[in-house]
Amino acid sequence: MSRRMPKALYEAELERLQAQLVDMQAWVQQSGARIVVIFEGRDAAGKGSAIKRVTEYMNPRVTRIVALPTPSARDKTRWYFQRYVPHLPAGGEIVLMDRSWYNRAGVERVMGYCTNEEYHRFLHQAPIFERMLVEDGIILLKYWFSVSDVVQEERFRSRAEDPMRRWKLSPNDVLSITKWEDYSRAKDNMFLHTDIAEASWYEVESDDKRRSRINMIAHLLSKVPWEHVEPEVIDIPPRPPAGGYERPPRSWTNSVPDYAAELMRKAEKDG
Repeated sequence: MSRRMPKALYEAELERLQAQLVDMQAWVQQSGARIVVIFEGRDAAGKGSAIKRVTEYMNPRVTRIVALPTPSARDKTRWYFQRYVPHLPAGGEIVLMDRSWYNRAGVERVMGYCTNEEYHRFLHQAPIFERMLVEDGIILLKYWFSVSDVVQEERFRSRAEDPMRRWKLSPNDVLSITKWEDYSRAKDNMFLHTDIAEASWYEVESDDKRRSRINMIAHLLSKVPWEHVEPEVIDIPPRPPAGGYERPPRSWTNSVPDYAAELMRKAEKDG
C-alpha cells in the first residue's frame, strides 16, 4: 500500500485546489459550459466524501449533486436513460452524479435487478448516449473509485459501529463482500464496453482517501479548459444614519432558548 498522505500537506493542497474549483465554477457560469462528472466505484470507496470536498465551497445553484433513489414502478416502464436526462446541466451548470446510469452495469447486473436483455442493451446504448452528450458540447468525466477488499471491509465495520454513519451501510453494501468477484467482473465488462475515446473512464485508487480526493480534484481541474475569471468588484455601501426605527420588544416574539449559554455555564462550573 502507498504511504498515507500527511494531514497537513493534504489540508493545504485541498484548500488550494478548492480555490481553483471556485475559479472554475466562475468560468463555467461566464462561458455557459456544461459539465457532468460521474462518480462510480465500490461501496465504501470514498465517492461521497470526494463529492463533499468538491462542492464544499461551490455555489449549489450552479453545482448540483444528483443522487437518484430506487427507480419507481413508472421509471421501470420508461427508456432507461430517460430518468437521467432531466438532471443534465443547462448552460453554466455543473452536475455531479453520485452514482449514475451505470447502476445498470454494476449493482443491477450483480444483484439481478435487470434482465440479461436490459443489461446488454445498456452496454450497447451507453456509448451512443454519451457520444451524443459530448457531441452536443457537454464535458463528461467518469471516475471509478477503487478500494481493496481489506480496506472496504474495515470501512464497513467502522460504519457499523458508528451511530453517526450507520445509515451509510445498507444490506446491498454488505453483500458486496460476498459478491466481490462478481462486482469485479461486472466492472471489467463495463469498462470494456463503455471506456470510449469521447468519454474515458479514470480510475481513482482510494485506499487512502486523502490521496484519492487530491488526485481526483487535480485531474478534474486539468480536464476542464477553464480560465481565471476576474470577479466583479462589489462595493459595500456605507450604512445610512438611523431613521428612527425601534425594534419591538423581544418578548413579543418567540426565541429559541439559549442552550449554548447553559452549556457554557456548566463547563465553567465543572472546570
